[in-house]
Amino acid sequence: MIKKWYINGEWREGTEYASLRAPYTGQVIAEIPQATKTDVEEAIQAAKRATGAMKELPAHKRATILGELIAQLKERHEELARTIALEAGKPLQAARGEVDRTIATYQFAQEEAKRIHGETIPLDAAIGGEGRVAYTTRQPIGVVAAITPFNFPANLVAHKVGPAIAAGNTIVLKPASQTPLSALLLAEMLDTTELPKGAFNVITGKGSVVGEELVKHPDVAGITFTGSPEVGIDLKQKAGLKRVTLELGANSAVIVDNTNITKEMVQRIVWGSYVNNGQVCVSVQRIYVHNDIYDIFKKMFTEEARKLVVGDALDEKTDISALISTSDVKRIDRWVQTAVSGGANIVLGGNMRNERIYEPTILENVNVEMEVSCQEIFGPVVVLHRFHDFKDAISHVNTSKYGLQAGVFTNNLTHAMEAAKHLEVGGVMINDVPTFRLDHMPYGGIKESGFGREGIKYAIEEMTELKLITFKW
Repeated sequence: MIKKWYINGEWREGTEYASLRAPYTGQVIAEIPQATKTDVEEAIQAAKRATGAMKELPAHKRATILGELIAQLKERHEELARTIALEAGKPLQAARGEVDRTIATYQFAQEEAKRIHGETIPLDAAIGGEGRVAYTTRQPIGVVAAITPFNFPANLVAHKVGPAIAAGNTIVLKPASQTPLSALLLAEMLDTTELPKGAFNVITGKGSVVGEELVKHPDVAGITFTGSPEVGIDLKQKAGLKRVTLELGANSAVIVDNTNITKEMVQRIVWGSYVNNGQVCVSVQRIYVHNDIYDIFKKMFTEEARKLVVGDALDEKTDISALISTSDVKRIDRWVQTAVSGGANIVLGGNMRNERIYEPTILENVNVEMEVSCQEIFGPVVVLHRFHDFKDAISHVNTSKYGLQAGVFTNNLTHAMEAAKHLEVGGVMINDVPTFRLDHMPYGGIKESGFGREGIKYAIEEMTELKLITFKW
């Protein structure tokens, strides 16, 4: 299957193609065009030409366009879910859940398109402001470049495309090289709406070509990026005065206080640890458990993790499937074996099932400086740590160079408030895992976890300029 780009409302062929392989089988599932700088320039200019038409669209019209997209997503729900499972190796049940969330994300964008407003300013609060009135408005910034990752190829695209359309911007989307099919399917759906030609463009290829050109191009007004800290930091340095929103990942932690352990709690933490094969920015990687309940928690957690079904992503029963690449499987195994050589114990798993799948793994007695604890593993591996004092647990969580979200399970209100105040993260989930996210929440991190916030209302603020208007009579 040979795919095409979507530029200026047209499907175009590339001059070079790369084979796209399914993570689980390794079989070629499509040939994807690889962009040159000239191709990227065409997409940017198409988006630039469409800015005028988008600015003239009233809020109700932008909301209607998003509503038309939502109808398409509902109609093609299963098709999109299977596309995600095939190209990303995401278990089908999780892929269906992603499509549900994608629909919800665009629904929030549809609603927020009608709620973009400013405020009045009492100028006479200052000397010299008599006889004057002022108000603010929010206006679209123009061309938005969206660079998205493989792990949520529909919903993380929605978190960039949805608010961009709602705010009246135009978009050039560069999806992850491993997951372009979901983005091209989105283009098919938007092509059936009344969105102006050129307002949405999809260009595929290497990040070193497409991403580099988008970041440096003077006609791109804003960049919204989800990916690795290394790439994100480099992008921000090269972006100049462009608006930049970065979501860069984490090694998220959960604190389990000296509290009553329930099966539901343990199942929730297992879900947060292994959903989407552990390839989630807010996946549980570090679990800090009070010493008094450590042994029983470890036993219950291991029993639940052992129940996970490993297999084909397209199998309805599968919980864990192939990682996005064989190199990631090798890297994770290298980190685990290095930890074991350094004294860590394997409680469960700790090995490759084959070159594409890593077994659900639990480690303990891990030195905090080991890669499995201090780096983002982005796979089905969890590290258990003991703690005695709650403040020490908070301190341990904060040693990370990341700060996206953290979870705390406690019945102690004082401890909950201490965690809320002192955990150095963008979001604290009391009595839940850091993996919890609803699509209208403000979402983003501090330190090397990113810059700015997603969540439709908050993303719209990032994608609009505040303008002041004053009147004198």
